[in-house]
Amino acid sequence: MIVDCAVYRDGHRTEGPEDFSDALAEARAAGGFVWIGLHEPTEKEFEHVTQEFGLHPLAVEDALKAHQRPKLEVYDDSLFLVFKPVVYEPESDAVSSGEVMVFLGDGFVVSVRHGEGAPLAAVRHRLEHEPHLLAKGPTAVVYAIADATVDHYLDVATELQTDLEELEAEVFSPDGGGSRHTASRIYRFKRQVLEFRRATGPLGPPLTRLAGTGAAGSGVPFVDDRARPFFRDVSDHLTRVNESVEGLDRLVTDVLSAHLAQMSVRQNDDMRKISAWAAMAAVPTMIAGIYGMNFEHMPELRWVWSYPAVIALMAVLEVLLYRLFKQRGWL
Repeated sequence: MIVDCAVYRDGHRTEGPEDFSDALAEARAAGGFVWIGLHEPTEKEFEHVTQEFGLHPLAVEDALKAHQRPKLEVYDDSLFLVFKPVVYEPESDAVSSGEVMVFLGDGFVVSVRHGEGAPLAAVRHRLEHEPHLLAKGPTAVVYAIADATVDHYLDVATELQTDLEELEAEVFSPDGGGSRHTASRIYRFKRQVLEFRRATGPLGPPLTRLAGTGAAGSGVPFVDDRARPFFRDVSDHLTRVNESVEGLDRLVTDVLSAHLAQMSVRQNDDMRKISAWAAMAAVPTMIAGIYGMNFEHMPELRWVWSYPAVIALMAVLEVLLYRLFKQRGWL
């Protein structure tokens, strides 16, 4: 559905015609632009927008189906950009991502939101309170969406870093992360990092092109050259995020390896203890087994002190074995 539609002139919102074609013509005549925001539109709802603004059918298909990687595509009459905003849910310590598709053309911006994590309402509110930025045209909208998305990446990276520190404290605690749920928590955290990485990693090349820092960036149409330094700033922030994500991925892999190593060491300790107790149980079992064979002619069989002597021998051997295993750290 259409969430908002407005015409902006000189950085200020104005009430324009309800018809998209008339609004676009009026905005172009006044040196402004039209910004239309949609939330999970159906094909029928988006058809009118497609016809009025001449959007490319391949980009329209991507915008309707969603589930796209962050990217930048250049068409004859517009640019098509995909962002993946990320939301951190503290109740479940989970990361979820939405999608924002942006069509940028001559005098218009069409934004399509999928999911609940997209910051479009906040971006529009911020821009309408900063007319000097909004006066720079449609490029300012793209910059503001990119900036808000990447800034939120930094917040999510900080939250994930806190969760990783908690996992490290659990794994390297005195009990060595003995909980049966520790491995599953580490694995779930690794999946959250992977989900985060899918959103941040592919966004690097599109921002580089928008910033004009590469050879391909000089040919991107519909982008005001004055905005390129701003996109470079966003690109620098994204680089920090990607470095942080790579660090999180490496650290969580190391934490998982350390946890598995500790589990292996703990199992070896348990096996040593079991072996030690089995050896201590074998001595009296062996002696009792020998004297339980009921042969008629056996040494000391009819001796009065045989029973207490055998019991004393068993006790001495048990004490000697216990001290030996204790000294070697098996018990």
